[in-house]
Amino acid sequence: MSKPAIAVAADHAGFELKNLLKAELESQGYSVTDLGTHGPDSVDYPDFGRALGEAVASGQAQFGVAVCGSGIGISIAANRVPGCRAALVHDALSARLCRQHNDANVLALGARLIGIDTARDCLSVFLATPFEGGRHARRVAKLA
Repeated sequence: MSKPAIAVAADHAGFELKNLLKAELESQGYSVTDLGTHGPDSVDYPDFGRALGEAVASGQAQFGVAVCGSGIGISIAANRVPGCRAALVHDALSARLCRQHNDANVLALGARLIGIDTARDCLSVFLATPFEGGRHARRVAKLA
């Protein structure tokens, strides 16, 4: 089975963590589209959150990884795109639950709040966890 395509995006605060996670994904054989930012200069997180949300909602990527300082702003921006379900997570449990119960298709992380090891764990669990469907499917359908 081929691995899903993944888009990544970050603002300046998330630039370094995005690049580390991108390298991790590529080393595992994932096809990764990097939507920026491509440097540490100050940028506006809504631009990158929107681009990521559009990439996932359009099917260009099956999943997305969004990173800003807190993870809050970029997840809000991504969630403004219909069809994008970005979940801000802080640990492996929240990463698992957002996939199982919410069918999240974008993992949002706060670079200033979690370390690289926790971020890697969150990403690994997020990608390995399927949506349970069942009683959760009705609820997720109401998000459309």
